[in-house]
Amino acid sequence: MKILITGAGGQLGQALPQALKTHEVHAFTRAQLDITQLAPVRAVIERTEPALVINAAAYNNVDEAENDSEAAYRGNALGPRNLALVTAAHRVPLLHVSTDYVFSGTGKRPYHEFDRTEPQSVYGQSKLAGEEAVKSLNPRYYIVRTAWLYHVSGKNFPTTMMTLARRQTEVRVVNDQRGSPTYIPHLADALVVLLQTNAYGTYHFAGQGETTWYELTRLLYRHLNTDTIVHPVTTAEFPRPAKRPAYSALTTLQDPRIVLPPWEEGLSQFTAAIQEFHRS
Repeated sequence: MKILITGAGGQLGQALPQALKTHEVHAFTRAQLDITQLAPVRAVIERTEPALVINAAAYNNVDEAENDSEAAYRGNALGPRNLALVTAAHRVPLLHVSTDYVFSGTGKRPYHEFDRTEPQSVYGQSKLAGEEAVKSLNPRYYIVRTAWLYHVSGKNFPTTMMTLARRQTEVRVVNDQRGSPTYIPHLADALVVLLQTNAYGTYHFAGQGETTWYELTRLLYRHLNTDTIVHPVTTAEFPRPAKRPAYSALTTLQDPRIVLPPWEEGLSQFTAAIQEFHRS
């Protein structure tokens, strides 16, 4: 199957071609295809004639979105809208990746696909607007919400904490935000399985279980055998422009057969992969 990927420069966009290696993949970075511009989107899709489009492009600067909502909505709502318009016109399915930030974060159990959305930040609001655009314009849609993504490439929380461990003897990490850390290769594999179902709709794919940033860091440092001490702190001690969900663990009701491994397994595989990467 011929598959077009947008956002190929991001963490997920870089991992997808490997997961889709049995397919014909056409991957475009933002420099190669700006999805906020309708004409280039139409031209690329008409030229490549894909059987499926995966949108891994997004505006992910959560704090800056509070100061530049227009940029957030262009990347997270207008871009998906353009893709939905063109794919619908050509009867092509669209898989769009969304986020746990569409929820309020006040829940006490993992959020499933039918829970009410109530984003508390501009980033979350713009991502929800993108979901709504995709659903309203292309009936052949998959919307996949995920959370706390990380991979050996790119900037993410585990790689940042690894850098801090090399520079500092002690670190302070938030311990009152709970979520579902997701190792990107696990997510990419789940997306491949989903695409084989032809069961359009909204899905939650994230690492099984839940934890806090503090607990994640402690386990990461154990894997790395580092002596850096981790101190738990509250969100209030690290004020940021955008409100973070206090609780945003995800679970799925849509297709319980497609379940990612436990988040601990993902972190273990990440640690092994990144240590091998640095040895090579």
